[in-house]
Amino acid sequence: MNTAPASARDSAPADTPRWLTAEEQRVWRSYLHATTLLDDHLDRQLQRDAGMPHIYYGLLVQLAEAPRRRLRMTELAMSAKITRSRLSHAIARLEKNGWVRREECASDKRGQFAVLTDQGYDVLRRAAPGHVDAVRQAMFDRLSPEQQKSLGEIMEVIAEGLQPNEAGADLPWLR
Repeated sequence: MNTAPASARDSAPADTPRWLTAEEQRVWRSYLHATTLLDDHLDRQLQRDAGMPHIYYGLLVQLAEAPRRRLRMTELAMSAKITRSRLSHAIARLEKNGWVRREECASDKRGQFAVLTDQGYDVLRRAAPGHVDAVRQAMFDRLSPEQQKSLGEIMEVIAEGLQPNEAGADLPWLR
């Protein structure tokens, strides 16, 4: 919301918020609207076709791409950008489905690994074509190659600027 007139924004003291311009507000709201719709679209597609939410699909992909299809739980939470509690709940559901199992860490008695089972790998393999098609139709088929390149570059800049680099940062996977 920008309630300050343009002249006041331009000469505002340093402790005054830098309100978004009308164009920035339009871009921001378009971004929020599009990402909300895209997340919902992909979640509904995976629920319908594979019986899992998008977050579970992402966890299975992370495990499938890991050496020996296994990752430390902390590392999996960090790559998924979720709390350890949320990851533990998700892994419990995936275990119940027989798609993942937990293994104790021999070098750290407090640590655990999440391991993608053969059944989980098969579920992921069957779900992947429909998911890729949904991503392609929702995003890439709508953009020119130049727009795709620009979007990739823009998202990399934003992610790089937000990547935590402080040891004491309040990060979800440390909670």
